[in-house]
Amino acid sequence: MEKTLITIGRQHGSGGTEVAEILAEKLNVWYYNREILYMAADKIGFDSFDEESMKELNYRKSSKYMEGLSVMMGTPGHIPVYNKMYKEQGKIIQKLAGYGSGVFLGRCADYILKDFENVYSVFLYADDEYRLKRLAKAEGREVTLEEMRKEDKTRESYYNYYTGQEWGDVRNYDLALNMGKTTAEDAADMILSYIEKRRKSK
Repeated sequence: MEKTLITIGRQHGSGGTEVAEILAEKLNVWYYNREILYMAADKIGFDSFDEESMKELNYRKSSKYMEGLSVMMGTPGHIPVYNKMYKEQGKIIQKLAGYGSGVFLGRCADYILKDFENVYSVFLYADDEYRLKRLAKAEGREVTLEEMRKEDKTRESYYNYYTGQEWGDVRNYDLALNMGKTTAEDAADMILSYIEKRRKSK
């Protein structure tokens, strides 16, 4: 199989994880998500962080607080912790992509791998009602619109800060899918069909 690198950006609750897992299974390739975060944390010496602390490192950009923490901890060159996390994640993503095919969820992977060959970037979105229902089912509780939009804003802020691009702007992706109009299985099939047609048109 020709090397295939699929990056998936998504709105919170749109079903990105499920689509990524299905794609990885269909292609028989690795699927990368939070593992990259833990690998990067280990690289900068944060391997002892507990789950809550790791959540705080997830999709966060540089801040004055973290710059101060970096100085206190003696981070080399006083590079802000979040910036170091992003740089390490970028190195890991590129290294994994160099090994072979894979599906990358979030982490600005579409931007980090923009100079690689055979990269196909996808963005998944859906209406608020659909996403709130999915989140309620996944988390076993009612998720508020405010909570959901806050997570979207966090992802948007992180992506825009590190890439200089607009998160969710369809011009930055090869394909955008409305998950409220399809199933995860069909979405995965549409992505694979798109990739196949792209290759044939080369």
